Amino acid sequence: MKISNFSIQPLTNPRYIFTSLATYHQNGIKKSWEIVKAHDSVAVLLYHTTKNAFVLVKQFRPATYANAHTTGMSIELCSGIVDKNLSLEKIIQEEIEEECGYDVKLSSISKITSFYTSVGFAGSKQTLYYAEIDESMMVSSGGGIDHEMIEVVYLDIIEAKKLMFDDDTIKTPGLLFGFSWWFNKKGISI
Repeated sequence: MKISNFSIQPLTNPRYIFTSLATYHQNGIKKSWEIVKAHDSVAVLLYHTTKNAFVLVKQFRPATYANAHTTGMSIELCSGIVDKNLSLEKIIQEEIEEECGYDVKLSSISKITSFYTSVGFAGSKQTLYYAEIDESMMVSSGGGIDHEMIEVVYLDIIEAKKLMFDDDTIKTPGLLFGFSWWFNKKGISI
């Protein structure tokens, strides 16, 4: 992949995030903090039972590229923002099909937990799910919609353990938590 003409400009009409200055009093002391209001999100740890592998996505993330990471390519869970008037389970079901190409029944998607990300400046809530899949559920090659350019990645258990501690790979806390949850659930030491 080749990146060219990369630049950063101030946001004028944001669609997904809004910057603000929060002012408040804490124990009688006036304080302020710059914050970003962003959409909540959903993510899913997908486990392919016949391939004995996790199904992840690889994609270019401009924010990591702008922060001097050489490629800007990240390995992540299948995920999406909560920007539709649908249940969280329905949103992640749609994301699984769009990004990874699998049609998973709602009843096969189970919630693991919710947590907050980027608490120092955004505080967005992410709800994490789990689903098991196999080739009979594949309906497309995935890759996302609207020119997302998502690559579907199959990562076996041994490689997943290595990825957790690979400082050179851009990965998300949700991915690390999902792996830790799965290994703990299966009684596999990390």
